[in-house]
Amino acid sequence: MTNPHDPNFPEGLQIKPLDSSDQFLESGWSFDASAQKNAIRKYGIAGRVWEAALALKLYINPPPEWSFEPRFLDPHPDQSSRLFLELGSGSGVISHYISQATRHTSDVVLVTDLPEVCPLLEENLRGNPKRLIIRPLSWGNAEEARQIHSELISGTGRFLTHIVCSDLVYFPELLSPLLRTLIQLSAPPFLNPSSSIPQSIIISYKIRSFAKESVFWSAFGLWFSFYPVLYKTHSSASWKRTGSNEDVPFIFIAHRKPESLSWVVPKDDTSLLQGVGAQGSSTPKSDDTFETLLLMSLDNEEDEDSP
Repeated sequence: MTNPHDPNFPEGLQIKPLDSSDQFLESGWSFDASAQKNAIRKYGIAGRVWEAALALKLYINPPPEWSFEPRFLDPHPDQSSRLFLELGSGSGVISHYISQATRHTSDVVLVTDLPEVCPLLEENLRGNPKRLIIRPLSWGNAEEARQIHSELISGTGRFLTHIVCSDLVYFPELLSPLLRTLIQLSAPPFLNPSSSIPQSIIISYKIRSFAKESVFWSAFGLWFSFYPVLYKTHSSASWKRTGSNEDVPFIFIAHRKPESLSWVVPKDDTSLLQGVGAQGSSTPKSDDTFETLLLMSLDNEEDEDSP
């Protein structure tokens, strides 16, 4: 089944359930390979659990032998509650684990995807806490984002504290809409510019086509500062960067650059990816943070001291 107007059904779609999906069959989650197969038939790529979700699930809920720096959540936050928003939630597995990891009863997780994927989220997240709220949010759709703010955020005195993205950087035609939505969600009225605690964007990412995907990172780095999460296991005393090998895809922590809040976001998608508007100018430009991370020597990583 394909639909040229639905990004979840690209031409020639041939995908199978994630072989490692059994790692999710705990803590009340039951979206096994059979359920994925049925969901793929109905919802396309949104019905599959993707590889970067495994890394993000590990980060959110690490086993005793794993350590991450920084940790997913500070055990003693300065703020009394958190407001998460997951983009492109798909099956809902990551939002499920976020809702389990949060401790404050006032913490809220906003689960979003295309309108046609929301029924899958409703089905999979049935029985989860009421503070887990499902709403449609198509990337690049400013009106749907404003509707979420109007309905769920405006007047509450709250702001988005975390934006979560799991395996979203893939189709070239979706890169600019994704960046556009991230820029919108990391600015007022979603962002509290006077807070001493910066909004965190947590991104898990597996490289599939560097040539096609690198344009996103070269534009993203103009608007956001970002760095990889570090990890180590009990079997190794050294810290490694996520993304340094295939065992753990990249997990990035990003923060909006304060100076970028005054920049004009171009309306044209091509211009946005070319860096137009960034740094307050209309000339194309790019950022090389991601390329630098890829070029870093793994030998140097293994020599790193504890952060």
